[in-house]
Amino acid sequence: FEQIVSVDGDFLFTVMQRIRHTGATPLAVRPFGLVSREGEGKETNAYNLHVGPIGVMDGTLRDTEVNYDKLLSDGPKRFSSSGGWLGITEKYWLAALVPDQAARIDARFAAAGDQFQTDYLAPPLVIAPGASATTTARLFAGAKEVNLLDRYRTTLGIPHFDLAVSWGWFIVIAQPIFRVLDWLFKLTGNFGVAIIGLTILVRAALFPIANKQFESMAKMRVVAPKMKAIQEKYKDDKAKAQQEIMALYKTEKVNPLAGCLPLVLQIPIFYALYKTLLVSIEMRHQPFVLWIHDLSAPDHLTPLNLFGAIAWTPPAFIAIGVFPIILGVTMYLQQRLNPTPMDPVQKQVFAIMPWMFMFIMAPFAAGLQLYWITNNVLSILQQAYMLRKYPMPATPPEPVTVKAVPAKTGGGRGSK
Repeated sequence: FEQIVSVDGDFLFTVMQRIRHTGATPLAVRPFGLVSREGEGKETNAYNLHVGPIGVMDGTLRDTEVNYDKLLSDGPKRFSSSGGWLGITEKYWLAALVPDQAARIDARFAAAGDQFQTDYLAPPLVIAPGASATTTARLFAGAKEVNLLDRYRTTLGIPHFDLAVSWGWFIVIAQPIFRVLDWLFKLTGNFGVAIIGLTILVRAALFPIANKQFESMAKMRVVAPKMKAIQEKYKDDKAKAQQEIMALYKTEKVNPLAGCLPLVLQIPIFYALYKTLLVSIEMRHQPFVLWIHDLSAPDHLTPLNLFGAIAWTPPAFIAIGVFPIILGVTMYLQQRLNPTPMDPVQKQVFAIMPWMFMFIMAPFAAGLQLYWITNNVLSILQQAYMLRKYPMPATPPEPVTVKAVPAKTGGGRGSK
C-alpha cells in the first residue's frame, strides 16, 4: 500500500493511494474516506445560517435534512451519488471530502452521542495477482473564501462547491452583491468604503424609480391641504371622503403608492447584504474608520458607558452603538421631509419608528448599519432636491376676525 499526500497553499489535500498486489489470488478493495467531529461547536444551525453536515449528492445540496438535530433524532442518512462532495461545515470553515468524480459512491451522514461523521465508500476494485491499482481523492480543510471555492468548482470540476457558503435561497442576489463588494474593496482597499460605493450604485440604478417616488411625495405635500379640507367637509361620511380623495389623486396625477416600489426593490438587496456580512469570511474583522474594527460585528461603542470611559458593559438589549443612533437620526430627518400622514394613528407610528429602529438595528452588523445610514443620507438629499423642484404653494394668511365693541357714551357727546 502506498499513499502520496500533497497540499496546495489553500489547504486542499490531494491523496493518491496505490495498491501493488503481490499475492496469488485476486484482491477486492473499496476506497473510502471520512470526516468526523466531536460536538456541535459554538455556532448554532439557524434559518439564516447552516452549520454541521453538508454535501452535494447528484447535483443536489444536502444540508437541512442532514443537520445535527435530524441525525440525532432520525438516525443516519444515506445517499448514492456519482461524484459530489460531503463534509462538515462551520460558519467560516469547511472540512469536505471530494471523491473521484467518476465513481458511484455510497455516502452516509451519521451521529452517535456527541460524535458526528460523514463518510463514503467507492465501488470495489478487483486487482489481479501482480497488478496494481490507483485511486485519487481530495480533502479540503480550510476557509470558505468565495473566490477560492468557485475556483475549485471550475478548475477541478467539484459540483456546486461554492454552495458550501451558506447563501441560502437568496444566492441569486447575495452572490452578485458580494462580487460587487469584492470588486469595490479591491478598488478602494476598505470594505466600509466599498459598502458606501455599493449603496451609491444601488441608488443610481434605482434613481428613475426613486425620482418618481419623491416626485409623488412632493406632490402629496402640495395636495395635503386639499385632502385635509375634504376630510373636514365629509368628516361624517368616510366613504364620500375617500371617493373625493381618489378623485383628487386622479385630477392632480398623484399616485400615493408610488413610494412603495423603491422600498420593495431595496428589501432583497438589503437582505442580500445582510447575508454577505453574515456568511462571507472576507468581511470578517474588516475595519472601516475610527472605532469600527469589524464591519461584520455590531457597533460596540455606546454612550451608555460614556463610550468606554466607565468600566461597565450594558445589557445587549440596550447597548445602542453610535451607528444605530446615527441611523435613527437620519431616518427621523428623512421622515420630516415626507408628507405628514392624515391618520393620527399612522402619524404616531411614523413618529416612533426611527427610534424603534435604533433598538432593532443595534445587534446587526455595523456594515449593514452603514449601508442604511448612507441610503438615508442619499434619500434626504434627493428629497430636498425634489422639494425645491415642487415647492409648497403659497398659503394665504388666515382671515382675522375683529369683534366690534360699542364705545361708551356719556355727557351728551357723540361716539364713533
